Amino acid sequence: MASAPVIGLVAGEASGDLLGAHLVAALKARRPDLQFKGIAGPRMIAAGVQALFPMEKLAVRGYVEVLRHYPEIAGIRRKLKRHFLQNPPAVFIGIDAPDFNLGLEFDLKRAGITTIQYVSPSIWAWRGERIHFIKRAVDRVLVLFPFEKAIYDKALITASYVGHPLADMLADFPAKDVVRASLNLAADAPVFALLPGSRVSELQALADLFAATAKLIRDAIPEARFVTPLVNGETRALFEAALLRTPGISVQLLDGQSHEVLAAADVVLVASGTATLETALLKRPMVITYRMPRLSAWLMRRRGYLPYVGLPNILAGEFVVPEILQEAATPQALATALIELYNDVPRRQQITKRFETLLTDLRQNTAQKAADAVMSYLEKLEKAP
Repeated sequence: MASAPVIGLVAGEASGDLLGAHLVAALKARRPDLQFKGIAGPRMIAAGVQALFPMEKLAVRGYVEVLRHYPEIAGIRRKLKRHFLQNPPAVFIGIDAPDFNLGLEFDLKRAGITTIQYVSPSIWAWRGERIHFIKRAVDRVLVLFPFEKAIYDKALITASYVGHPLADMLADFPAKDVVRASLNLAADAPVFALLPGSRVSELQALADLFAATAKLIRDAIPEARFVTPLVNGETRALFEAALLRTPGISVQLLDGQSHEVLAAADVVLVASGTATLETALLKRPMVITYRMPRLSAWLMRRRGYLPYVGLPNILAGEFVVPEILQEAATPQALATALIELYNDVPRRQQITKRFETLLTDLRQNTAQKAADAVMSYLEKLEKAP
């Protein structure tokens, strides 16, 4: 091995960027000489990863959307494969993004490069047949949820349960009253957090729905306050335009600060995705919703195994919180569910207790455990003749 080993990484969206940044920091703390190259977002770049391609190119969701961008994505994978075959990393780590990473990992492993998949594909929810390809593509899987390890153990695939980094991050988050004071929210006000997603496509599908839902809640609870965190200027502009189309509703818009917004809320309306897990780890009751193009939704329903899509419900194995999706996601249906949840204090308390247990289960010092797994391969390589 060279004196400065290179770790290859690929992250495909914001959640993977967060995982990657924490892992890079943990590895650099042990081995400051390590170099990191691949596809990275802003957090990973700030942590020291050299981005060969921008992460935004991979942040595409849904069958139809992926097909539209497939030529460009496939071209990036070919170029990245060529780069790593010509400049072999000591270890390659694919962070989530399985449709992109597993094929790349297969080719790299076949060339003798150690490959690690960080975050299991959702084989327990749909496309379970992928486990056979995973076995050929990777040397180890780092799983975020406790039930996943048993699936890989049964298939004779090396796997390590590392927990979820969000649990480490959010376990000691400031209390509701502290966060409300920082956001200029009254301690006794009914506060509804609105999280319509981080992608432009999600705002295009959900912004008007969320605005109209807030209007109905305000009509029923005049003292209600609404707060929405937005990830960038483009998504903020889309939500502002939706508010202009919905007279009579005022929403406090914030640049980022999603965790603060969640911690300040009594009840949350949240688009399906990682934000549902963040909401659960901050122990907030929620209603989960989503809309995607009909063809994409139909294909996913046909191939799915579970009756729920939200991570809190998947991890609990039951509908702990409501899911109102696709055609059923109307302003009236969402507003009714949110108002009922707000008014039902015993139910909110029960949900909070369930989420406290989830937080304990997922809090595993994830970055350090993931770094342990990666370092074990580096040490073997360095000891090899």
